[in-house]
Amino acid sequence: MRVFKFGGASVKDASSIKNVYDVLQKVGFDDVLLVVSAMGKTTNALEVVIKNYFDKSAELKASIQEVKKYHNQILLDLFEDEKHEVFTAVNRHFTDMEYFLGSNKSPNYNFVYDQIVGYGEIVSTSILSYYFNHSGIKNQWVDVRNLIKTDNTYRDAIVDWELTQKTISKNIKKSVLNITQGFLGSDENNFTTTLGREGSDYTAAIFAYCLNAESVTIWKDVPGVLNADPRYFENAVLLNQISYREAIELAFYGASVIHPKTLQPLQKKEIPLYVKSFVNPLLPGTSVSKGADLEPQTSCFIVKKNQLLISLSSIDFSFIMEENISAIFGLFHQYKIKVSLIQNTAISFSVCIEDKFNHFNELKAALSKKFKVTYNENVSLYTIRHFTDKAVQMVEKDKTVLVKQMSRETMQIITKE
Repeated sequence: MRVFKFGGASVKDASSIKNVYDVLQKVGFDDVLLVVSAMGKTTNALEVVIKNYFDKSAELKASIQEVKKYHNQILLDLFEDEKHEVFTAVNRHFTDMEYFLGSNKSPNYNFVYDQIVGYGEIVSTSILSYYFNHSGIKNQWVDVRNLIKTDNTYRDAIVDWELTQKTISKNIKKSVLNITQGFLGSDENNFTTTLGREGSDYTAAIFAYCLNAESVTIWKDVPGVLNADPRYFENAVLLNQISYREAIELAFYGASVIHPKTLQPLQKKEIPLYVKSFVNPLLPGTSVSKGADLEPQTSCFIVKKNQLLISLSSIDFSFIMEENISAIFGLFHQYKIKVSLIQNTAISFSVCIEDKFNHFNELKAALSKKFKVTYNENVSLYTIRHFTDKAVQMVEKDKTVLVKQMSRETMQIITKE
């Protein structure tokens, strides 16, 4: 079995969905499992719904209507008959979502987030499944929440691999096209959980691992894995082949093409990963597989914007030693703060962090009880794999360098624009 993943950009409107249909016609769809994200910017739109719900905003109904209107237009563009059962099916999903908002008693933001935001994937895959059946590609629609079982860490759930293996093996039919959702799972009480933002790649890897898949292909609007994000760097080049190790390094440092969790299950079973273009599906793209000889021969650039650089110093000029560092990282874990760079001296400790759950103020208050806390907001973290002097000079040009750190293969530079 092959596993294909299509992201939001590949199903953003009716013409995009028709393009996915054409891609499958060109590359084949027998014995394929399709993992699909929410359409376009639906996840962002549902986040607005969630915000309005918690703010008790008068805009709540309007924000829900915007999401429904967007999907209804796609339906109208795909299906000539407005009495087609897909309209009823999609409306039923949105009715379920509105029922939850009207009956929920939990004040837990992360719990509510997962129950609502997942409807983006549920609706997108429903539309795709109905359209494919309507157009001659018979398929099985599968609710991933019945298959990927997790703990109840809402918004960043941890997979129960043993139970997930059993449910996937039991429910996925071979020799047919299966269509399911990325990003989602469910806990022991069958409440929806999510695997972290951009977690659909990880979903594809979970299925591949549990099904001993032949390969995983991530279909993107770029020709493959590039050595740099073309939004920030000119003359980005395609990496034809890279090793699991290199891909994991790039993902760890924040490369946006491959989700950080995706590669580990694939590497365990040596399942090759391909990153290909849904615009030109017959081009080879990038392959990720085993082999130390697959290291890039060019520098690779990764940039993470809107980071925080925090510097801690001891109030009484005592050394910041193992016990202090352990307590600091305990707080990072408690407030779900991702650390991207560490640098310390005898009496100071600096970290570059990403505050995706908006917990920094709480973290700062906790740290201030023991340390003097200074920080820089909106800094950029540049990582250069296989760096050269020329590559470093290009990154540093016209910027204020706050921190620079170097290892054998990697240089990280924190800058203020």
